Amino acid sequence: MNKLYIIILSFFINIIDQNNKKKIVSFFKKKLKNKSLNIIDVGAHKGETIQLFLNNFNVGKILAFEVNSNIFNRLKKNVREIDHRKKVDLFNYGLGSHRENKILQIFNDSSSSTFNLINKKSRYFKRKNFFLSVFKKNILLNKKLIQIFPLSHFKELNKIKKIDILKIDTEGYELNVLKGIKPSDFKKIKYVYFEHHYDLMIKKNYKFSDIKKFLKKNNFILRFKIRMKFRKAFEYIYENKKK
Repeated sequence: MNKLYIIILSFFINIIDQNNKKKIVSFFKKKLKNKSLNIIDVGAHKGETIQLFLNNFNVGKILAFEVNSNIFNRLKKNVREIDHRKKVDLFNYGLGSHRENKILQIFNDSSSSTFNLINKKSRYFKRKNFFLSVFKKNILLNKKLIQIFPLSHFKELNKIKKIDILKIDTEGYELNVLKGIKPSDFKKIKYVYFEHHYDLMIKKNYKFSDIKKFLKKNNFILRFKIRMKFRKAFEYIYENKKK
């Protein structure tokens, strides 16, 4: 399989993903109208979701977290170019259920970096490794010890009376992030928007049913889901019934 074929395939996957994002934007526009939105973006990466929200919504404040320090520098640069009204606060921290030190496995495909162990025998890993090895030899770039904090640890949350959207994209660490939110902070949240991967590459310590039960316990119900094409993954949006 040559590089041109992979570039073309990646291009079409990106088009499909953009179509998914349009549907997600449409959902939030219908639900949130033209309100001034407060958003928390966990796993901000290079600012893709930040740009999506700034371009399509009336944003009051975005708190954005990106743990990978190399990507964080790129994120800061990108945000400076698009955040003309200074709506975005950036944090180079890892988030989880409690304070601890944990190894971040950093991939050449930076969006796949994760705190979880990798199943190198899985089909998805082998396929991903095959595609990426066309451009670079090693799929796993390096490892780094990271300090993790619960989201409710950050005093900036106290300044926000409502959180319209909590977006989480942490490659199999989503439930851990949710468990780091105090009940009092959970009550502020209107929507939780996250990805869940069903492939076996990442050794998660939970199943989707565990996220579902946890959100249900905190009065959230499923309102939207969409499949991410060419991957065993979905994007979900849950709504707080009491807000």
